[in-house]
Amino acid sequence: MWRYLKAAFFVGVQVPALGRVPVNALAAAGFLILGFGHPGFWLLGLAAEAAIVPSLAFNKRFQKVVEAEDKQLSSGDSQSKRSSLVKLLPSEYQSRLANLERRCDKVLEVYGNAQAEEFLVDTSRDALENLKWVYLKLLIARYHLLTAGTEDTPESLDKKIKSIESQLQDKSESPALRQSKAATVDILKRRLENIHRREQSLEEVESDLTRVESQVDLILDNAAMQGKPQTISTDIELASDLVSGGMFGDAESTVTELDRDYGKARAIAKTPTAEHP
Repeated sequence: MWRYLKAAFFVGVQVPALGRVPVNALAAAGFLILGFGHPGFWLLGLAAEAAIVPSLAFNKRFQKVVEAEDKQLSSGDSQSKRSSLVKLLPSEYQSRLANLERRCDKVLEVYGNAQAEEFLVDTSRDALENLKWVYLKLLIARYHLLTAGTEDTPESLDKKIKSIESQLQDKSESPALRQSKAATVDILKRRLENIHRREQSLEEVESDLTRVESQVDLILDNAAMQGKPQTISTDIELASDLVSGGMFGDAESTVTELDRDYGKARAIAKTPTAEHP
């Protein structure tokens, strides 16, 4: 409610050459200045603000305007962040994302041709946006997993381990040298475990990417076959761990910010002040 009261106090109108002018805040400032000449203006200004601000803040239509402006500002900034993430990906990843987005757009096109209710179209658009965001995060995670670390393979590391272990069979080496080689074997084994975990994560991410693609295809099939469009369900239990962090490399902070932005947008969309048809 505070954001509605704040928006009501600073409500403005567009003035040519001046832009948006906060008329109510200027009026309040005028009453404040006049009050130094006669205190009665303070009471008059207080009474006016007490009538104007709450009446606007509790008005359903005004609340919708405030929510739309908040969403528009957040959307613009979020889109800029999202574009910066897409640019980090190689061309084949960008093409893969663009292909999924085209299929999502096709779903909305089918809903539009079927003259679906506006609320259903808006809800479906939000659901598809969520799927596209999950898909982009999976692509970022896949790219990070493939490019992070060294180029060693499990086979090359296993070969190094066996070679050093064979050298340790030579009892003529000094204790210090043997200790150093044993420590090296331990390090290589831990690196081998990391690579196996990375390969497993890659398999999980690729499986999730295919699952999202299949989900969108199913949504498109259902939209095309059903006579009346239905609410889209995008609940997908991913095999990949995209929540705990560490999956996105240098893009981690931007992904976290966008997760927060999209979370706020969904909260605004679900606000009880909205009037659904």
